[in-house]
Amino acid sequence: MLDKNILQKAFSTMATAKAMTNLYENNFKIVSKYVHATSRGHEAIQIAMALHLLPQDYAFPYYRDDAMLLGIGMQPYDLMLQLMAKRDDPFSGGRTYYCHPSLKDDDKPKIPHQSSATGMQAIPATGAAMGFWYKENIGIEDKNQEAPIVVCSLGDASVTEGEIAEAFQMAALKQLPILYLVQDNGWDISANAAETRAQNAFEYAKGFHGIEAISIDGANFTESYLAIQKVVATIRNERRPFLVHAKVPLLNHHTSGVRMEWYRDDLEEAQSRDPFPVLEKQLLDAGFTTKEIENIENSVAAKVQADFDKAQLAEDPRPEDLFTHDFAPTPITEETGERNPQREDKVVMVDCALFAVEELMKSHKECLLYGQDVGGRLGGVFREAATLAQKFGDERVFNTPIQEAFIVGSTVGMSAVGLKPIVEVQFADYIWPGLNQLFTEVSRSSFLSNGKWPVSMILRVPIGAYGSGGPYHSSSVESVLTNIRGIKIAYPSNGADLKGLLKAAYYDPNPVVMLEHKGLYWSKGKGTDAARVNEPSEDYILPFGKANIVQEIWGQESEETISVITYGMGVHWALNASAGMKNQVEIIDLRTLFPLDEEAILKSVKKTKKCLVVTEEPTNNSFARSLAGMIQEKCFKHLDAPVMVIGSENMPAIPLNSTLEFTMIPNEYKVKLKMEELLQY
Repeated sequence: MLDKNILQKAFSTMATAKAMTNLYENNFKIVSKYVHATSRGHEAIQIAMALHLLPQDYAFPYYRDDAMLLGIGMQPYDLMLQLMAKRDDPFSGGRTYYCHPSLKDDDKPKIPHQSSATGMQAIPATGAAMGFWYKENIGIEDKNQEAPIVVCSLGDASVTEGEIAEAFQMAALKQLPILYLVQDNGWDISANAAETRAQNAFEYAKGFHGIEAISIDGANFTESYLAIQKVVATIRNERRPFLVHAKVPLLNHHTSGVRMEWYRDDLEEAQSRDPFPVLEKQLLDAGFTTKEIENIENSVAAKVQADFDKAQLAEDPRPEDLFTHDFAPTPITEETGERNPQREDKVVMVDCALFAVEELMKSHKECLLYGQDVGGRLGGVFREAATLAQKFGDERVFNTPIQEAFIVGSTVGMSAVGLKPIVEVQFADYIWPGLNQLFTEVSRSSFLSNGKWPVSMILRVPIGAYGSGGPYHSSSVESVLTNIRGIKIAYPSNGADLKGLLKAAYYDPNPVVMLEHKGLYWSKGKGTDAARVNEPSEDYILPFGKANIVQEIWGQESEETISVITYGMGVHWALNASAGMKNQVEIIDLRTLFPLDEEAILKSVKKTKKCLVVTEEPTNNSFARSLAGMIQEKCFKHLDAPVMVIGSENMPAIPLNSTLEFTMIPNEYKVKLKMEELLQY
């Protein structure tokens, strides 16, 4: 028998969740403007979980977890503000769906932003647990009396997703302090478990050695509470992962937009497993009277109605609210430190990056590096992490499996617990499995949490064609990335810029993608010596959004002049191509693709009257074409010729054969011909 206070609190919370569901159904025309789901049938396990969470814990609920949110202390009014997308919605300011929480209150578990939580939240949640593992292993002090845990709440249907396997694999491998709470109601939307799942989550978890799994009746509050109590205590003390598979009925619609009567044939059976009368009987068995139980129900129903009436009157967001929190403010706004100190030898670009990361790791325990093959045995396929594992230990520099989604998405959780992860995708060609996490979880976190949870991370991506890398090691992907709003993107052309931008990225509270051309890493290609530099000083920082005029000319009346707008390898093609016409060609190195230094671009083009955009990407539908369109629009009255673009041929992939590779991508000669064409226009 549980303590009467626990039972009373649980029943009051469950009655509140039920009253809210009933109220929403009775006022369907009012609340159906925006889609929502409720916890009816799932309340017992959700409340049992909530009652074991502490303020230092991190929770990743899913979209049916309103009873869990009530259980941690949220009020019906709070949830209703989100239900109606009101301005004071405490989670998102009216930006995202009901029961899509993000919370940073001192007295409650922390809830980082997550998307609609159909499995994708497992990776960020596991990243938060990996953050705790990291802090404990390297001795970052935790002042809490009880060690924190992470809870990742999932529907059973979502466990079929591939990203779940990546999360489970890392939790088992690293023995992370996380509880995967799987609520199994037997349905996806209209597809049931028999149609879509070869096994349930409890059976599936058995394949991950190191994750202990149990299966319980999630509709029985007492059973759920005692099971969760034991699991949570074990995780707090032994720091290892668990999965709890809770069987529950779905007693309400999948969502307000997909009504249960349209497809369900099991409603009577589901109703027979309603957790509400089960808990009601447990209260009676504990000595509560029928009158006391009725008083609780009446009291919460009155509060729910009052909160609903109040929420309807709350202010909607204002138009100007749209333009806030896409990024957190960065402290890095000026170039500082010594860019070009006297050195005995110039340094290749890859070493500038290596030294930057080493300096950051020396100064900041929160800084760590992980990805494929970056650990001590190899130090990265380009030796970009060489010696770092030996200097800082295997907890701070470590290999991951071939899991691009996990590498990218885990940074959400890592950042949320106060760390600054630097992660690597081995080649730009391999970034595609990580785009789901980059787009859905990383880039939108600040905006959709109303500024509470910007993701502070650096994603390093070797990019570009060099030395017959073939179709899986040579791609350019910046056009895809620049269409993801909410991330910053750097594409440096030399070691000094790479080091300065890496330092700026570290101190920037937002997600940053560093595109690093592998043909410039070692300056082995013809005409790339300018990528070698005198290594900047340790305190050198280069802010984002500041283009560099690498070749400047004066405005001229007697000769035709052009501006070349480019980045990365394009800078070197342009410098070499213009060697015989330096007084006619101004070259602007963007350095960062977002934010973009429009002022420098437009100033140059208005001066020279002609513009060539140089890129390595195929030009159709590209970032370069978009950039050319912007220049054409804003400089139209100043132009003496169309804005032109040169890039790779518009073929599906870069071939392995060196002749075909050479034919496909730009080079100094091709760029020179395009410059001459434009000058003669």
